[in-house]
Amino acid sequence: MQLHFSPSMRSITISSNNGFIDLMKIKVAACHISYRTLFHTILILAFLLPFVFILTALVTLEGVNKCSSFDCLGRRIGPRLLGRVDDSAQRLVRDFYKILNEVKTGEIPSALKLPDSFDQLISDMKNNQYDAKTFAFMLRGMMENFEREIRASKFAELMNKHFAASSVPKGIHCLSLRLTDEYSSNAHARKQLPPPELLPTLADNSYHHFILSTDNILAAAVVVTSTVQSSKKPENIVFHVITDKKTYAGMHSWFALNPASPAIVEVKGIHQFDWLTRENVPVLEAVENHNGIRNYYHGNHIAGANLSDIDPLKFASKLQARSPKYISLLNHLRIYIPELFPNLDKVVFLDDDVVVQHDLSPLWDIDLNGKVNGAVETCRGEDEWVMSKHFRNYFNFSHPLIAKHLDPDECAWAYGMNVFDLRAWRKTNIRETYHTWLKGNLMSNLTMWKLGTLPPALIAFKGHVHPIDPYWHLLGLGYQNKTDIEILKRAAVIHYNGQSKPWLAIGFEHLKPFWAKHVNYSNDFVRNCHILES
Repeated sequence: MQLHFSPSMRSITISSNNGFIDLMKIKVAACHISYRTLFHTILILAFLLPFVFILTALVTLEGVNKCSSFDCLGRRIGPRLLGRVDDSAQRLVRDFYKILNEVKTGEIPSALKLPDSFDQLISDMKNNQYDAKTFAFMLRGMMENFEREIRASKFAELMNKHFAASSVPKGIHCLSLRLTDEYSSNAHARKQLPPPELLPTLADNSYHHFILSTDNILAAAVVVTSTVQSSKKPENIVFHVITDKKTYAGMHSWFALNPASPAIVEVKGIHQFDWLTRENVPVLEAVENHNGIRNYYHGNHIAGANLSDIDPLKFASKLQARSPKYISLLNHLRIYIPELFPNLDKVVFLDDDVVVQHDLSPLWDIDLNGKVNGAVETCRGEDEWVMSKHFRNYFNFSHPLIAKHLDPDECAWAYGMNVFDLRAWRKTNIRETYHTWLKGNLMSNLTMWKLGTLPPALIAFKGHVHPIDPYWHLLGLGYQNKTDIEILKRAAVIHYNGQSKPWLAIGFEHLKPFWAKHVNYSNDFVRNCHILES
């Protein structure tokens, strides 16, 4: 950088070292400039020159396209302020979106070989120099293949889970066989239940009567044990355990050898009820023996189905509805409680997949206001999945009879923990209504509803249900793995309704302990059948 004074002192010129740029030129009239003014001018220039030098050096070192100095910043912002913006990046994005839209609606070329992995895709791109459109087609083809594989795997998982839920675990089957053998060889296993001196209690309404219908010995043991342990007055409890003919000996052996004292336990087989004849249960007899119904529940659940058009959650619901237990007389037995126990006035019915955590004696103090069935409604609650059930969730409202007689928005209620006023029940036609609709659904080839025993009960008990506090019955532990543990601990009865039963390998591990703690793993029969604590 150079400073030039003209010979006449009429001008002062500041230029860069290369001589091409005049940074500052001052012209003065000789007759009008004083030495003091000249001195001040030189002083100001001496102050500015270092800054000019630094800016010039930065421009030289950083270059035009890659800089951070004020000068460079000005060159970048200036064109934008003047409206001259380089839109090459935006144009590239627009072109890419255009290609994606073409690929979305176009057909994947049949000759295009799709890679099996992302690494192979990158390798093919490098080797074959594919254009953007070919790359997009390859990416779309790969994603569609992966989606098909994931769906197929999901449906296979659902089928395997269905078979696991429908089967009897080896340990539980072993327990039944060993206890049945014990019944034939051990007189203690055959002793009368309850003892003769306690027989009057079976019809004494001053006791709290529980009814349990099951062919699962281990599950029955947990229900009875948890109820007795949770009761403040277990000596007031009478359990009526009903089972089928093949399980009766083993069930009797268990409670004979493992009494639930001080509670009283009665074990009866279906074959021991004189009232349960074909004349009294004709519809259920037809359900069990109808070939079409048996194929529906035991046949191939995927044959003829287009899995690409089926939602996995709906498919899972259909599989659950096809559980063989739904055509078992044992599962429908609850509708005959007033006839099976003609001397009882009020009972609590429990499913075999529940655990009792708190004293249930206050249930007998609930005034049902003339209604028959005290139940927890399932259309409102904190869990939006479990507690969001209306009639539309259970019935096919495209069927004219269903659309005519039922309201899709009516609130559903839960089976599994129910308070039944048998005196009020005997004054109704609930059983006849149940039979009528069950027969109608059978004749319509199951087009009115699919899901088990609850739908006909929702119709039969219509107008006879008294809602009780949800505290008494927490549902969904067999299909909702996100159950709130704190709410679970507070509930009086927890219900593992769904496929993931706590005694199955597919049960939710964090929910199993609430059931497993009531299993006597030290029992010889339990140990010999290798039913291990989870």
